[in-house]
Amino acid sequence: MPLMKTSNPALGEKTFQDLSRSQYGGYQGDITTRMTLNGTVNKTGILLVCAIATAGWTWLQFMQSRDLADVYPWMLTGMIGGLIFALITIFKKEWSAVTAPVYALLEGLVLGSLSAVFELRYPGIAIQAVGLTFGTLFVMLFVYRTGLIKVTDKFRMGIVAATGGIALFYLLEIVLGFFGINFNGASGVNGSGLIGIGFSLLVVGIAALNLVLDFDFIERGVQYGAPKYMEWYGAFGIMVTLVWLYLEMLRLLSKINRRN
Repeated sequence: MPLMKTSNPALGEKTFQDLSRSQYGGYQGDITTRMTLNGTVNKTGILLVCAIATAGWTWLQFMQSRDLADVYPWMLTGMIGGLIFALITIFKKEWSAVTAPVYALLEGLVLGSLSAVFELRYPGIAIQAVGLTFGTLFVMLFVYRTGLIKVTDKFRMGIVAATGGIALFYLLEIVLGFFGINFNGASGVNGSGLIGIGFSLLVVGIAALNLVLDFDFIERGVQYGAPKYMEWYGAFGIMVTLVWLYLEMLRLLSKINRRN
């Protein structure tokens, strides 16, 4: 199993291995030209601020009118634009200093719109999802730094397989939806029953464990002496996982609220 394997599509197994140390300086180059852990943390913070800014804007737009039509165009723009800029960032990593912030801004449009819609139906759910997401981030960082979870080849393989399975299930669900087949029953995976809540807990757990893989991946990138722009790329990878985790937190909390 490759050392750099991660289930996050933004942080593929060859991301850092394909960077030539002789070209970028590696361990022997000037530290100002190399990726650092502090630099990646700082840039992750910048991306979070970008996402929060646009999320706050769409949130206010919806709360003022309480009409989804007012934010739907922004949400659609964020979804399509976010996907496009995510793909650009993945294939053109050297552009990530520009494309990663744009991705974060676009994702904020989606997160703010969805959060406001959920908040209108279930008051308090947005702040709960935010708290749980950041709480999970810090817990996963703690367990990684303290070595409570060892990132072994088998661990990577298990998380990659589980993440791939979830992605395939969601894709199948979308395709079947075009034929009128859905899993929206109360006892299904999208329902508020024990099966639905259990499924969401499983997905949240897998998303959280992806953060551990991302931390490990970024740390290895620092060890490889990756170029400076990879700080933005590493921050982008963390952002991708956090967006997924937050959306799954919203799904989980909405199921719990429906059950109550």
